[in-house]
Amino acid sequence: MNLPEADEASAENLAGQAFLHGSGLPGRWAGRSRFVVLETGFGLGHHFLATWHAWRQDAQRCSRLWYVAIDPQPSRAADLARAHAPSALPALPAALSAALVRQWPPLTPDMHLLDFDGGRVRLLLAFGDSDQVLPELVAGVDAFHLGGATPGNDPDLWDRWRLRQLTRLAAPGATVATRHVAPALRLGLQAAGFSVQAIPGHGSQPEMTVGRFAPRVSPRAPPGRQPQAGVQTVAVVGAGLAGSAVAAALAGRGLAVQVIDRAGGPAQATSGQAAGLFHGVVHGQDGIHARWLRAAALHTTRVLRPLVDSGLVPGAVGGLLRGEQSLSADGMQQLLAALALPPDYLQVAPRGSGATWMYPGGGWVAPAALCAHWLQQPGIATVYNQAVQALQRSAAGWQLLGEAGQVLAEADAVVLCNAADAQRLAGAGAAWPVHLARGQTTVLPAGLAGAPALPQPLADAGYVLQLADGRLLCGATTQRADGDPAVRWSDHQHNLATLQRLTGWAPDIDPALLAGRVGWRLLADDRLPLLGPLPDASATGARPPDQPRHVQRQPGLYVFTALGSRGITQAALAAEFLVSWLTGDPLPAPAALVDALDVARFTSRAVRRAARSVE
Repeated sequence: MNLPEADEASAENLAGQAFLHGSGLPGRWAGRSRFVVLETGFGLGHHFLATWHAWRQDAQRCSRLWYVAIDPQPSRAADLARAHAPSALPALPAALSAALVRQWPPLTPDMHLLDFDGGRVRLLLAFGDSDQVLPELVAGVDAFHLGGATPGNDPDLWDRWRLRQLTRLAAPGATVATRHVAPALRLGLQAAGFSVQAIPGHGSQPEMTVGRFAPRVSPRAPPGRQPQAGVQTVAVVGAGLAGSAVAAALAGRGLAVQVIDRAGGPAQATSGQAAGLFHGVVHGQDGIHARWLRAAALHTTRVLRPLVDSGLVPGAVGGLLRGEQSLSADGMQQLLAALALPPDYLQVAPRGSGATWMYPGGGWVAPAALCAHWLQQPGIATVYNQAVQALQRSAAGWQLLGEAGQVLAEADAVVLCNAADAQRLAGAGAAWPVHLARGQTTVLPAGLAGAPALPQPLADAGYVLQLADGRLLCGATTQRADGDPAVRWSDHQHNLATLQRLTGWAPDIDPALLAGRVGWRLLADDRLPLLGPLPDASATGARPPDQPRHVQRQPGLYVFTALGSRGITQAALAAEFLVSWLTGDPLPAPAALVDALDVARFTSRAVRRAARSVE
């Protein structure tokens, strides 16, 4: 780092200290379970590191610190590493800078959730302009830091519309701080509900403009976005990928979790396959599916890499090749350029006479081992060989009843993660358009003559991967309305044809040497998961529920199901934002994606259809 850059880093460190001072930190977070900071203009992360360092040094710190940061021009990983060399930031511990650099995500236009200090410090990065990101945030913010490009002196950067977004996001008693003191910004903040004053610099720190949120009427989240207050215990029905991921996320918030499953252990149904893939997708329009699966895959890579690298869970996070059905190599490159997707997320790789998509962060993992690992987290109790027959409300929240009517568990909240059976427990109001698809996989023994070496999984209307013990797994078939549990030779033939198409190798093998497994995937008709608090069909609200967020909900009853064939890719991130939904933490996904995955989307669609029919 040259001298001007070092001077800039020193100035940013001072500004970070000034923000803490102007926001009343660390005192304001003392003894709280959660404190949320929102910064615009993350830059090189100096303010985040100063806040994290202050949190670490404070014996009275909050249990969990959320730091939400918007950055329209995020730094490349190499630039961040150079700026955070130990000699460049002598005022901050090198370990904090190194941890930030190590977790820095690909620069895709998404929200990226990064965990530090065992998940007690969470950095939610949103790459994009503030006018695009602010309306998509779902959070209750305790301290705003208006950074970036001179927000106080640029009338176009912080207009009334943007400042109203602060009002929407502000928690009771929220503060706003910026080092700029332009009169226009002060007036705008006052109009947005902040009482504003200028405070002098502390020591060598710059002068700050500080406001405290004191509206005449506190804003209230719509019914579909309100957290469940007072939850301490949660029962999770189902111990597959969805249930295990939710249980781990709940336990990570310090809640007591009981997981109940009708089988004798975790991942005994479809989640019990020998292995499964995780990766994103790319579409020309970059619509909801592409954005959701990209964000989910990037998060899954961050979650799985340390588990796989340490040997805790079998798998590989070394890239995945996925075929392209319609574009040439030049067309693929043009699509990459048009979407501005970075090479550490997606590349075009030569393959044979053509090209294929390469996902550097993709790979495979053993889902049953992953479920077992998640369920071993402190705070989780498991109950197996018990089927939940019914739910009923109780004074404490919810009771889960067994087949003989006995109470299996009682909890403040319930999350239904039991695939197709969730619809039965959810009741008559859960008329979701879903279907089951039967799938069979095929496993070939290791050491077959001529078998290809597969350092990376291959996928293209089917897949093939090499397990850790050398066996090959290929598949999978898809058949709707097929309840046959038997492993079928015809399905093995289909999978072997997929293997030949992807690798060029046609094994001459005794069918008796093949192993296989059958499972059923639950899919919604729009191919997105069902997620969130369940609608209350008997309740009425102040306005027509034509959007999912306005649908009234049943207190303490949630669902997470219909992962289809992408359970590994989606489970970790979907679980995180379901638990954030329940607890009131910032949602680690844009509001548009929350609406798209919200189980109440079918209720609001019906309302809109009915309104159109009478026009």
